[in-house]
Amino acid sequence: MKCSRLPLRQLRCHIEHHALPACPHLPKQHQAEISRITTALRPCHPNVSTVQQRRAYSTAGVPASQLLFGQPVHETHPHLLAPGELTPGITAVEYHERRAALCGALPLGSAVLLPSAPVKYRSGAVFHAFRQETNFLYLTGFSEPESIAVLRRTSEAPGDYVFYLYCRPKDARAEQWSGPWSGVDAARDVWNADEAGDIARAEHLLPEALRGVSKIFTDAELTRHGVPTKFGNLMRAIAPGVQTAPLRPQINELRAVKSPAEIANMRRAGRDSGRAITEAMRRPWRYEKDLAAFLEYRYQTAGLDGSAYIPVVAGGRRATLIHYVQNSAALNENENEDNLVLVDAGGEYGAYATDITRTWPNNASGRFSAAQRDLYAAVLRTQRSTVSLCRASAGLSLDKLHHIAETALRDQLRDLGFRLAGDDMSRLFPHHLGHYVGLDVHDVPGYPRNVPLREGHCVTVEPGVYVPDEDRFPEHFRGMGIRIEDTVCVGDDAPLILTTEAVKEIEDIEALRD
Repeated sequence: MKCSRLPLRQLRCHIEHHALPACPHLPKQHQAEISRITTALRPCHPNVSTVQQRRAYSTAGVPASQLLFGQPVHETHPHLLAPGELTPGITAVEYHERRAALCGALPLGSAVLLPSAPVKYRSGAVFHAFRQETNFLYLTGFSEPESIAVLRRTSEAPGDYVFYLYCRPKDARAEQWSGPWSGVDAARDVWNADEAGDIARAEHLLPEALRGVSKIFTDAELTRHGVPTKFGNLMRAIAPGVQTAPLRPQINELRAVKSPAEIANMRRAGRDSGRAITEAMRRPWRYEKDLAAFLEYRYQTAGLDGSAYIPVVAGGRRATLIHYVQNSAALNENENEDNLVLVDAGGEYGAYATDITRTWPNNASGRFSAAQRDLYAAVLRTQRSTVSLCRASAGLSLDKLHHIAETALRDQLRDLGFRLAGDDMSRLFPHHLGHYVGLDVHDVPGYPRNVPLREGHCVTVEPGVYVPDEDRFPEHFRGMGIRIEDTVCVGDDAPLILTTEAVKEIEDIEALRD
């Protein structure tokens, strides 16, 4: 590593989160930066200072472990974050590399403008749990509302950009009511913003950040029904006449291909979610809500953030309703019922989601009936074969995989006695085979499904059959809904199934009750 050519912010990240670069010939500005960082901010390298030294605000000299932040940091939550991580599994260096990659793909003289997600309210002053806008989170790791991030490319050199972060300053009285937030000093000292400021002064601070910018990439809603929004009015005030363009196409290209750290987070979510679902198969359940509550409990006690989405727990004919989420009915109301239960439920870890569906017999024996076994086996064969094609060397897109799966299902249903005509397949298998997964359950919205899968793409593979209660379909299959879904990471020559702990083979499911 040639330290003298390393961008200053990247040098800072490496010092703060790894170790000092082994190079004695540093420019004075870099030497000053090393001195500032190693004396004030991070857990220090033992060659520089004592191991007792801890990150602190540069203005206060208070160890970070004694402060309250708006989200976990390593010093306050060492059980959740390793040294150098800003969010579970993702380091400050990786966040810098994401920003650098995005800015490097944009034209010189451009900037990125990212507003945070707003707080959403259930009613009155009762708010929902906050979830950060995912592009904002992907680029900053900062998970607080009332914030704006700006990235401005400053030269043709790779990674040469300036990162501005505007957020709420510390306010003890307000935080007494709302809980802690991190403050402006932490935006600089912890989240590595080059410049930070009070969000209340954004209208005065942003013009300087955007000075000389000719194009702003943003997905913020600037107008609604033809009328400028509050943010649109702010844009007009701070950057009059500056051209705007959507950010989504540029950032989707980055987000679609997962890094090893992202894949590790998704594997953790898939592993623990799969174990919980397999454990749920070991006993019959009386109510859908009991099964849903069990899974949420197991996700959280395993260390996951919780559910990645509202689960589907659908017994009997309700399994034919693809997004049934009431989860309020009884399962097998009498001992003679022999219904299946379809569960579409996955957890998330470090804000990264997994997506799993399993269908199994919720009866005393835990055994499939003959008809259930036949239809389940048809879906399973289709799912296994399409999962095996989730490799870059196959050159297939999600759309092509869907066509392959639909053809395979059609052939097997005909073998089972289905007389298919017209739009029957679109009724029996009405949804797409899969979607991308990541920070969002349906990740990178707008990213096409007709592009060949690449190494690092993470997708679902979820064929299903939902048989209406109609005379045109074989009687013994009517009212059945069966879906089998895994989250899969595309490899070059082979797929990596991220949810393999959730059993799906017939003999394995039935063996859980032995």
